[in-house]
Amino acid sequence: MIFGLHGADACRRENPNIVAAYKEFHDKGFNIVGISLDKKKENWVKGIQDDNLTWTHVSDLLFWNSAVAKLYGVRAIPGNYLVDSKGIIVAKNLHGEELQATLKTLLENKI
Repeated sequence: MIFGLHGADACRRENPNIVAAYKEFHDKGFNIVGISLDKKKENWVKGIQDDNLTWTHVSDLLFWNSAVAKLYGVRAIPGNYLVDSKGIIVAKNLHGEELQATLKTLLENKI
């Protein structure tokens, strides 16, 4: 799961890393559900389109009041959680090369 705000600079800067990870590892079992903390649907949809984010996206458009953000204790964005096939969070808030390396290790070990 990836948490982000499509109008936020930090989220937009991280998107190329996430797109690269998705392209490299999707065929090996990596999937993404993007959860937006945006307030405005227009900003959310524009960010998805502009950054070529081709995976599933959801948002309740409630910003920090989002039930999912509260459930997972999201305190900063961008944030991400790597969840294994059993639904267990195995890593969180990895970015750039650290995300790539962790995905490679996890997928080689078929978690």
